[in-house]
Amino acid sequence: MKLTLALLALLSGLAALPAQADEAPLTLSFGDFFARPIGPLGLQPTPQLLAAQGKAVRLVGYMVQREQPQAGQFLFTPRPVTMAEHADGEADDLPATTVTVLLPEGQRDRLVAFRPGALVLQGRLDYGPAEVEPGRVSWLRLQLTANALESAASPAVSHSH
Repeated sequence: MKLTLALLALLSGLAALPAQADEAPLTLSFGDFFARPIGPLGLQPTPQLLAAQGKAVRLVGYMVQREQPQAGQFLFTPRPVTMAEHADGEADDLPATTVTVLLPEGQRDRLVAFRPGALVLQGRLDYGPAEVEPGRVSWLRLQLTANALESAASPAVSHSH
């Protein structure tokens, strides 16, 4: 009985340990997110996406160029996209595979300068609905590591239109 309790305590402690720092991130493509063709049930996550939930991943894509960037986050897509929120409102051209990239906790008040061209990002992937800004629900989020974009972040500046 004591051995069983000790073994259970050891196993539960191991489950709580963080992932190894030297563990290589999974490389995913945006095409790995949802099953194709899209069927009568709509978008269905693939086994690859479900297996990557909560794990370190590497994605190659494009930063969305926004008219009104949001502090502490930006959008990441499989193709270049420009959003004109002021003119288009909710009618954006974002693909279903859009990932909301979240800066680390200490950088949530910063804006990230737009970077054209393909980018390689690494972070922890989260899948499931979450409101990431008022009126926008994200199904895919990438939580960046502490130093991931420090050089590209600048203090948030409010803009009035």
